[in-house]
Amino acid sequence: MKDLLEYIARGLVEDKDSVTVTVDEPDEEGLTVYHLSVGERDMGRVIGKQGRIAKAIRTVMRAAAARENAKVSVEID
Repeated sequence: MKDLLEYIARGLVEDKDSVTVTVDEPDEEGLTVYHLSVGERDMGRVIGKQGRIAKAIRTVMRAAAARENAKVSVEID
């Protein structure tokens, strides 16, 4: 899952080296939180107009997690 998020983010940004993903341990409900960090100049590319790209990233991650019977959340830092 972490690799999928990194792959998506690296495809969107110019500074591919600035993309980092950290993963929190699952909480008591089984929810795993992924924190995506990108360079300041690329933040708009990842969020998109009115948050559309960020919403699409979260949707893809939830769909991939559903295939593995997991729960995920993506936060863009």
